[in-house]
Amino acid sequence: MSETLPSLRARNLSRRHGRRMVLEALDLELYPGEVLGLLGPNGAGKSTTMRILTGNLAPGTGSVEICGVDLLENPVAAKMHLGYLPEIPPLYRELTVAEYLRLAARLHRVLESGVDAAVAQALQRCDLAGAAKRQIGNLSKGFQQRVGIAQAIVHSPAVIILDEPTAGLDPLQIREIRALIAELGRSHGVILSTHFLPEAEALCSRVLILRQGRAVFSGTIDGLRQRCPGGSLEDCFVHLTRAETA
Repeated sequence: MSETLPSLRARNLSRRHGRRMVLEALDLELYPGEVLGLLGPNGAGKSTTMRILTGNLAPGTGSVEICGVDLLENPVAAKMHLGYLPEIPPLYRELTVAEYLRLAARLHRVLESGVDAAVAQALQRCDLAGAAKRQIGNLSKGFQQRVGIAQAIVHSPAVIILDEPTAGLDPLQIREIRALIAELGRSHGVILSTHFLPEAEALCSRVLILRQGRAVFSGTIDGLRQRCPGGSLEDCFVHLTRAETA
């Protein structure tokens, strides 16, 4: 992996809210063909991290490069390589799925001559072809989540950032969305924010665990297990996110 350039590289990211440091000296790399899990309790800094990585919040210090393009210096060019699904999908419920994806493709600057093909591919990858003419507001939450993922990939970005994509879904919908994320992770770099350790274990090549704005672990699931010999992954997670760190 060291011979491959990262799709996304963040260095020394920090951010204050008033006097409180909510993110401190965070380094992060994401490579093509991997799913990186972003884990941590509420208030750990996950949302701040994702807002900075997607260009929705400026860091106090640090830099972000997406496919070698500096996000702060050239945000439009950098975001052309980025797809983002926030926790609440940015859907227009009165549009049909196909209408919405055409809009998303144009917003992502897909050439007009390539919009139909881009929409067709997103529909196929997210198993939405049968729902293309349906109004988004009439779809189940699981299908709406698929539409949200489809808008994030319609322009074939190198980096996909997903914020709690299975939250609130039923068990069958969770299984289907996880299968879709696994498929995306074979050809894109994916950052997956999740509260569920079993989800991270099933999907993620590596995990980054945050506590009070600082990284307390970065590595593989096996590496996480080795931090707490004889303990469960849940025990390791609780230990890392509760214990005082140097």
